[in-house]
Amino acid sequence: MSILRGHARTLALVASCLVVAACTGSACAAGPREREGGGAPPQARSTPEVPNLKEEASRPRIVALGDSLTIGLGLLESQSYPARLQKNIDADGYNFEVENAGVSGDTSAGGLRRLDWAIQGDVRILIVALGANDALRGLSVAEMTRNLSAIIERARSRGITVILAGMEAPPNYGQEYAVAFRQAYQDLAHQHRVLFVPFLLDKVAGVPELNQADGIHPNERGAQIVADTLWKVLKPLLAQITADS
Repeated sequence: MSILRGHARTLALVASCLVVAACTGSACAAGPREREGGGAPPQARSTPEVPNLKEEASRPRIVALGDSLTIGLGLLESQSYPARLQKNIDADGYNFEVENAGVSGDTSAGGLRRLDWAIQGDVRILIVALGANDALRGLSVAEMTRNLSAIIERARSRGITVILAGMEAPPNYGQEYAVAFRQAYQDLAHQHRVLFVPFLLDKVAGVPELNQADGIHPNERGAQIVADTLWKVLKPLLAQITADS
């Protein structure tokens, strides 16, 4: 409960704004990386502002499947955490390509609907960073759990290693919901034996100087910390895969 106490007030203040952003595609702090959520595969939409994932990549791929926190809402493309992971990968000489499959406003259900498209090609690792919008809308924890479980199972059936990034629920829906929400990620990680980052926004949530004006989307400094948190799990995995290949 210490994490929730540290940033519950911030999440409560911006929850209603983010729900509107999730439903309309307009965010509290619009920026160059904003993209509209939805259930249809991105190639079926008319808007050009969709992730341009490559079906055929020159290097094995790491796909970051997420929402506005992944796409880097309000940031330059180079400032998003997937882009920062790519910089780390290149600096350390690993032969992998990171694809940003974030869609602003997306829920766990939306991520499941576009999963098959997102993991086309030579994908070795899937970072699952979904659930924030489920929490902001007060959606069923059980339904979110089923969606995330299906994503994990489908990815693993294709030989893809999964990193699950947890989220925290705002206090709007009560302590029972918040506890159940957090526990869902822990149970999924245990059940499927996947690599687990308990909280994607660890050391960032609720810290004003690390977030944009909306109080929840990381700024440039915050995105770097998110990347550092994920890198602690991703780097050993890349070393293992490289050694085994």
